[in-house]
Amino acid sequence: MARGPSFRILLNLALDSLLAAAALPAAVWAAAPGAWPPAGWWGWALPGAVLALAAAGAPLRLPLQYWRFVGPRDLMAVAAAAVAAALLFSLGLLATGAWRPPNDAFPLIHAATLGLLLGGGRVASLLQAARRAGEAAPDAQNVLLIGAAEGTDLFLRALSRDRRAPYRVTGILSLRARQAGRRMQGTPILGTVEETEAVLDALRAEGRLPAVIVLASGLPGPALERVLDAADRHGVPVRRAPAPTTLAPAGGQEGRQVELRPVSIEDLLDRPQVPLDREGMARLIQGRRVLVTGAGGTIGGELARQVAALGPASLTLLDHGEFVLYEIDLELREKHPEVARRAVLADVRDEPRIQRLFEEIRPELVFHAAALKHVPMVENDPLEGLLTNALGTRIVADAARAVGTTAMVFISTDKAVNPTSVMGASKRLAEMYCQAFDRDARHGRDGMRCITVRFGNVLGSTGSVVPLFRRQLERGGPLTVTHPDMRRYFMTVREAVGLVLQASVVGTTDPENMPPELAEGGIFVLDMGEPVKIVDLARRMIRLAGLRPDEDVEIRFTGLRPGEKLFEELFHGKEAPRPTAYPGLLVATPRTADAAVVGRAIDEIAAAARAGNPRSALAQLGRLVPEFAHAPEGTAAQG
Repeated sequence: MARGPSFRILLNLALDSLLAAAALPAAVWAAAPGAWPPAGWWGWALPGAVLALAAAGAPLRLPLQYWRFVGPRDLMAVAAAAVAAALLFSLGLLATGAWRPPNDAFPLIHAATLGLLLGGGRVASLLQAARRAGEAAPDAQNVLLIGAAEGTDLFLRALSRDRRAPYRVTGILSLRARQAGRRMQGTPILGTVEETEAVLDALRAEGRLPAVIVLASGLPGPALERVLDAADRHGVPVRRAPAPTTLAPAGGQEGRQVELRPVSIEDLLDRPQVPLDREGMARLIQGRRVLVTGAGGTIGGELARQVAALGPASLTLLDHGEFVLYEIDLELREKHPEVARRAVLADVRDEPRIQRLFEEIRPELVFHAAALKHVPMVENDPLEGLLTNALGTRIVADAARAVGTTAMVFISTDKAVNPTSVMGASKRLAEMYCQAFDRDARHGRDGMRCITVRFGNVLGSTGSVVPLFRRQLERGGPLTVTHPDMRRYFMTVREAVGLVLQASVVGTTDPENMPPELAEGGIFVLDMGEPVKIVDLARRMIRLAGLRPDEDVEIRFTGLRPGEKLFEELFHGKEAPRPTAYPGLLVATPRTADAAVVGRAIDEIAAAARAGNPRSALAQLGRLVPEFAHAPEGTAAQG
């Protein structure tokens, strides 16, 4: 039968009492070696010393301490209890007039002796537990640890508490040069993360190459890539330490084993954190009725999560897919039960339904993320893409303006620039309609703002290449890449949505920092960094899985798909990007048109699409978007 906490507390109390009883004669001897008190004095002095410690230790919760996990704060409490107990005992001697040691320093000597015994017992228990738990298993792997001091220290402490630890840290690479050559918990710091290649070369020459490299804290994407390259050349796998909350010691869980996790492809895009105006976002969202279309998708779902965390008066989730809508609704119900929430099954192409819904909800902010985004799929069914992406956007924008919505934020794509696909051209047409709306509102100084935000791919989104590669890896390959020179922009979904909200703040509530280009139909473009070569992404994912490209897993080139380009662009050649006062946000000023003209053209395209006439619909699309160079077989030409 397991012993409960009450037994442990009583045991601590008994041990402390024994140490208090032992400390008194030691202190008397140290204070006055030749003046030993009479035998009768000890009969009440020893119980008095024990009671003094019990009285002093109770407010400091001394009996509740976990000896095997004693820390600095615990030892400070021990010292305070020892001083207080010694003073109480000395006051008792004065009050009773009983025998006292002739040395006036006795209270200090008593406090020091008591503190040493109480603290020493705890430290001895800590060291004994660390010795037992920190013994590596016979088959423990040698580890090279990389990270900041705090994360490295936490990992080492977790290993020291792990019974039969499966890893043995033989060296550390720090993030700062001034730490090189020193030791942390007895483990040498061999160099900096920039010296990974040289350190691995030296360890190989000495026959001490680690079995695994462990990242104890986050690294910027470029630094992580250099570590992975160096590790790959030496055939050493790289793993990430568990989250700090998993590593943090907890009473009674000292036997929990430290388990490493793989480095994810998202970690490679870990760029410096862009400062965001969180207060501005809160002012924009708090207390307002917000509606998100496409709420079951990757972008729409993350928008719903971040909006819910900012405290809207109500949040309406709209999507055409039943299951994905159910999932995001369930997630928000669990994480943000205080937010008034409504899940609505609706198609943005159903104009009467959308109008009735907007009249009922009267949203103050609308985030329009609903779209058909998969280029080859839309090429197979171009009329569906035109109806959803162009007509659906017009219907949502018209319905929002009709009920007095303050602002609508439209999520666009880099594929709208010099489009070669119907998907890209349909999004460019939707951009034009939103631009015209916003320009009219800004010139008239009233009406609904219509903020357009354009960006490239987000990692892990539905239908994107990263989930495809993961599925192919699980089957053992091959990984399929359309072309060896294919490049794409990538960003994590959380970063992208954070910048979308930042753009919403700038475009609607920050007139001082608002770029003048926005008044002429300008659109926001997220700074996506440098484009990534897809074949390099495939090779990196294979290596992260602990395998070798072209040896363990084949990479197969399948040819460009309908509508695809080798290189995506964020800006048209004539719309030079302009910086804003906010890092991560740029502004483009593409060609605009009159809202009424674009609206009529969208209606004509929709009529042709509903009539099943793709030739007429695409011809009209080409007239409105003259840069649309349709490439149904794909094109290797940039732009």
